[in-house]
Amino acid sequence: MSNNAGSTLLALLTGAAIGAGFGILYAPDKGSRTRGKIKDGYDDTKNNLKHKYESASDELKHKIALFKQNNLQDTYDEMLSNVSHKTEDVITFLEDKLASLKEQNAKLQK
Repeated sequence: MSNNAGSTLLALLTGAAIGAGFGILYAPDKGSRTRGKIKDGYDDTKNNLKHKYESASDELKHKIALFKQNNLQDTYDEMLSNVSHKTEDVITFLEDKLASLKEQNAKLQK
């Protein structure tokens, strides 16, 4: 039902815009004034669309920057975790080597 209501509303607004356009074109006014009104309406619409485009573009750029920042943070956290695991492996290796050297040293001291 909402889709049908939306279509009806769109058709109503389109009809109103077309009717307003014909009203301006056939109004008993000078052609230069009518053209001026049409140009002003066109300029207003163009500026409004330009503003909406710039706003949407800025919002998209902001979201992309946030995504990159979050992705970079995730990459950093993953890299830090990997380094931590590697550090643990190195410490374990060095502790084993130290224990072996202590055993060899103890045999030499007897």
